[in-house]
Amino acid sequence: MPVSNRLKNQHLLWRAAFGPMTENIADLDNISQKNLWHTLLKTSADKPQAINVASNLFDGAVKNIEDLSQFSKLTQDQKKQLQVQSREDIKNLNLRWMYEMINSQAQFREKMSFFWNGHFACRIINIFYQQQLLDIVRNNAFGNFGDLLRQVSKSPAMLQFLNNQQNKKQHPNENFAREVMELFTLGRGNYTETDVKEGARAFTGWSYNLQGEFVFKDNQHDDGVKTFLGKTGNFNGDDIITILLEQKQTAIFITKKFYRFFVNDDVDDEKVNWLADRFYQNNYDIKKLMEDIFTSNWFYDEKNIGTKIKSPVELLVGIRRLLPMELANDDSQLLFQRLLGQVLFYPPNVAGWPGGKNWIDSSTLMLRLRLPQIITDNEVVNIVPKTDDDVMMGQMMEERITQMQNNSYAAKGATAIVNWNAVTDAFKNVKREYLLPQISSEVLQTQSRVSDNLLGKYIDNQSREEFIKTLIVNLMSTPEYQLC
Repeated sequence: MPVSNRLKNQHLLWRAAFGPMTENIADLDNISQKNLWHTLLKTSADKPQAINVASNLFDGAVKNIEDLSQFSKLTQDQKKQLQVQSREDIKNLNLRWMYEMINSQAQFREKMSFFWNGHFACRIINIFYQQQLLDIVRNNAFGNFGDLLRQVSKSPAMLQFLNNQQNKKQHPNENFAREVMELFTLGRGNYTETDVKEGARAFTGWSYNLQGEFVFKDNQHDDGVKTFLGKTGNFNGDDIITILLEQKQTAIFITKKFYRFFVNDDVDDEKVNWLADRFYQNNYDIKKLMEDIFTSNWFYDEKNIGTKIKSPVELLVGIRRLLPMELANDDSQLLFQRLLGQVLFYPPNVAGWPGGKNWIDSSTLMLRLRLPQIITDNEVVNIVPKTDDDVMMGQMMEERITQMQNNSYAAKGATAIVNWNAVTDAFKNVKREYLLPQISSEVLQTQSRVSDNLLGKYIDNQSREEFIKTLIVNLMSTPEYQLC
């Protein structure tokens, strides 16, 4: 069965963005994929505004502390107050970024940033460092991978998360060097334990201050000769990153992650190798790699459309892009993220979220199917997340607070006012008898779907508006809507 032009465009919008938005969904029948791709690039061309949510309390405290040693002089109550405020600010950062994903015209930039946020997984309770890392990612989302890698590697967030402030000559800490190779560049099995040890020596002295600035501490750096990936010299951390970028394996590893995230979990090695060659030859130009993917004919093959399970964030954002709405309680989005297994800025571990079929189990699937009804019918959320000490980083007090907040969110429900007028207006030129197939093709990416007869039992035929509303909500409540 040939893939329609509309389906190809929706495929591009789900992979290079967060799905179609109500006001432009009617335009997808006629525009070419090439023109749509150029539109995505054009709308993401401007430098993004930094998202700054740090409270005055945290801001003032940090500005008055000149270095890390002074932080230890704060009282326990002062430290606790800063930590509580920082956690609250990170929740606000979560919601602000979600808002950008939903509403920003720079959809390609935000989707690429979302990918890198998972690739460079980082989980620390410091709002300044977290929002600084997000700013780095959003500014370099489709620039040069080498530049992005260096800036992330020198960010206080990553240096703290991977313990490099403890990496000193005579007492090297191997965690940072290992993860830079295993998770950021080469992938497991493409380096030796000796490479880890020698790399760690090169990264000694890489540190930061409370103001979020990278600091090289010469007195803590091992300036001896190292042998790393077959090369010998008096290497420092920048030299190690240069050597890693010289490895063709880095291009292959990154390209394979791109393929799984943007194309298909079932990797086509021949295509990955071709893409990786181009990526390497183009000096790690991310935009050129994405252009190679999104302008290729094979990207729009039927086997790549409607085959990926939406992550929780993609699911939540996609619903809100198609159904413009105002939530009475924005914090309910935090509860949904937690229930579905993806809380922004709280990856489960250093490897990030595994994705794919890991998103689905019996409890998350049931909630996914109920979610559209919960939001549009103002149902009460009567599910409370179980305690997850790993995700909450051992902060049992925070866990108890979170548990109380979740109960509060649940009691309030997820009351939303959906702008159904905007939704029905998007279909104003569609005749009543064609509404069902037209809306089905716009809401679902899969060829297989619930039968029209079965859908008909749950659709309200009292008016055109109710027909459209109940049809969309029921389509979003099917297993097929979990795929993009």
